[in-house]
Amino acid sequence: MRINQAEQLAGITKKNIRFYEEQGLLHPSRGENGYREYSEADLDTLSKIKLLRKLSVPIDEIRNIQERRLSLPDCMERHMIFLSHEEKNIALVKEICREIQEKESSLSSLSAAVYLEEMTRLEEGGTRFMDIGKRDTKKKKYGPVIASAVMILLMLALLVPVVIAQFLYPMPMILFLLIIFLPLTVITGVLLALRQRFKEIEGGEEYEASKY
Repeated sequence: MRINQAEQLAGITKKNIRFYEEQGLLHPSRGENGYREYSEADLDTLSKIKLLRKLSVPIDEIRNIQERRLSLPDCMERHMIFLSHEEKNIALVKEICREIQEKESSLSSLSAAVYLEEMTRLEEGGTRFMDIGKRDTKKKKYGPVIASAVMILLMLALLVPVVIAQFLYPMPMILFLLIIFLPLTVITGVLLALRQRFKEIEGGEEYEASKY
């Protein structure tokens, strides 16, 4: 079956299906015309992925289960420990909200410093108040940024000697432009790819996939 039918039967968007393929969680076959062909086994895999994502199991954990580096029972045990910790965090946040509700009548009279001091103390004990999703998003950007920076530096290392040589020993302008064209094209391509990757991380495929 084609991706449109797989989308309908699995209840997962095409964007998410392609995302799971990119992440190595799904491996559909290719027909003679090059189009992806999804089997009943692929639908079963998508169903399992959807279940685990709805339980907030990370993509990496699902991959480890598929590759048998982690058993399903062990994954569930680890995830329950994580959820129990999150429950404690939420309970503490709810307690602070209740305290503010009972003691503070308006924003103008809110004693923010008192509560922030209490939250700082709780954070030192392991409680998390910040948006973990946003922090994870920042972490995901590190790899692409580092890889892009390395490639750009390599291209600049090629460009700088050529530009210096052009000033000292001028060559025909056409030849000079031809020589610097490739590094500049690579730098432009890297920057465009990095921009696209940021869009995917912040609000594209990864955001959509996080819903499942």
